[in-house]
Amino acid sequence: MSNHTDPTGRTSPIVPGDLFARHQTITGLRALADFLEANPGVPVNTYGETFHVPIRAADDASAVALVDQTAALLGVNAQHDTRRGGHYLATRTFGRIAYTVFHIPEQQWAASLARDSYRDNIRLDHHDQGDDSDTGRVA
Repeated sequence: MSNHTDPTGRTSPIVPGDLFARHQTITGLRALADFLEANPGVPVNTYGETFHVPIRAADDASAVALVDQTAALLGVNAQHDTRRGGHYLATRTFGRIAYTVFHIPEQQWAASLARDSYRDNIRLDHHDQGDDSDTGRVA
């Protein structure tokens, strides 16, 4: 297997597909942690951050299974908020950093796209009317 040298001088093996993306993500997170540790003057979010990982699968059942599998590896229970239009997800925190894997069911995704399809047809009038009312018109 050949090696690739990035501009920082580090050498990383070239691996196929998802493994390559995974390797680059892990390497990037470690580099960020090293950078933040070495540069205490660089601000960080006081409340932490969440690393969101959307699940892309052929169908809802496969995606739910992958969220369940990841939840088991994380040692947490998956949260099922799909009845109210939410996501199926699993989250684990590592200090102030959270890792969330989630799936948006096809029905919720389609409903969201349908709602957003009207977005370009409504334009708000932004005239100074002296009050805080949001008047608008249909395009």
